[in-house]
Amino acid sequence: MRAGAGPTAADPGASADGVGPAGSLTAEAEAAKLLPFLAPGARADLQEEAVRHVLALTGSGPGRTLLAGQAALLRALVEFAAAPAPAPARDAARALVNLAADPGLHQPLLAAEPGLPARLLGRALDPQWPWAEEAAAVLANLSREPAPCASLMEALTAAEPGESGLERLVRALCTPGYNARAPLHYLGPVLSNLSQRPSARAFLLDPDRCVVQRLLPLTQYPDSTVRRGGVVGTLRNCCFEHRHHEWLLGPEVDILPFLLLPLAGPEDFSEEEMEQLPVDLQYLPPDKQREPDADIRKMLIEAIMLLTATAHGRQQVRDQGAYLILRELHSWEPESDVRVACEKLIQVLIGDEPEHGMENLLEVQVPEDVEQQLQQLDRQEQEQYQREQQEQELSPESQAEGLHPPEALAAHHQLQTHLY
Repeated sequence: MRAGAGPTAADPGASADGVGPAGSLTAEAEAAKLLPFLAPGARADLQEEAVRHVLALTGSGPGRTLLAGQAALLRALVEFAAAPAPAPARDAARALVNLAADPGLHQPLLAAEPGLPARLLGRALDPQWPWAEEAAAVLANLSREPAPCASLMEALTAAEPGESGLERLVRALCTPGYNARAPLHYLGPVLSNLSQRPSARAFLLDPDRCVVQRLLPLTQYPDSTVRRGGVVGTLRNCCFEHRHHEWLLGPEVDILPFLLLPLAGPEDFSEEEMEQLPVDLQYLPPDKQREPDADIRKMLIEAIMLLTATAHGRQQVRDQGAYLILRELHSWEPESDVRVACEKLIQVLIGDEPEHGMENLLEVQVPEDVEQQLQQLDRQEQEQYQREQQEQELSPESQAEGLHPPEALAAHHQLQTHLY
């Protein structure tokens, strides 16, 4: 999950340049010629071939830019993506995945079809829809930006009476086999993006709904980095709400062991140290593996860091032996940016308590000059990390390791940290 782009759909028919050697004028004329074959009354085989051609165009930046100016064609894609067989719904949805991966195309997509989030949401949550995963992937890409995320939140709020839209989404994400033909892993990033919004966090943190408790086991979901990362991103965003920290850390939720366990390895602690750890982290098997994805490990650390914002939270995290897990993680961690995040959390745990009136670190007013210095340090750390990544990429070993088979949906998704 190191890439910042959203999921994309690959197609073997996509050309290298997307629009062909004849140039943009020919490509625009070609796109216009496709419209009759995308009409509702066109032959099914011609519709399928036309949609495959559009999918090929979405495989490159120039092709996506070309399609951004074709409102009628975009509307036709949306219609096909939500249409039952024999319509080419899967390829249409895959084309929308690629288009929505480019934030610059969100406005043209929503302008062509304002109801796009609501329509795709209905398909993503339909337990009988075979291409629900593709619909969820489009929503995961769209919801990275504030405007489409707000539209999706409105669609969830305006869901059918009775069960709320967010409750349906959580149920689909947490229920094994909810859709026998679609794994719905991308509902994880969708929920993570939604959790940037205060109203979504209020729903997730409602003690009467037990939503967080249902999400916690998915921090170790073995079959999908996408789902696992989406859930961890959701929990991390919920930890921004310091008013709920006591509830999150208390026995009703007991979130900390679920955040620490993926960071733990097979270390053999002394009996004295073992007694400091929660029961679920004691005597782990010798083949215990840490979370393999560096981005997820960093989000887990960030979530724990947020839980240390208050004096009560810091004491709770200390009392449950978090330092022991983080100490061993720091010795093992291969990624410099994750190691730096781990160091900062360790410093909070072993450092002196803030002076009176500054106990809540999320409410401390940082002087402008100090904030600028901290930002400069962050930039330097990021530059150092980028230099190390470039050195690794230039080495023969990393070049060999960088070859991966093509996938229909790349397991990369940007989980944003900004709240609005």
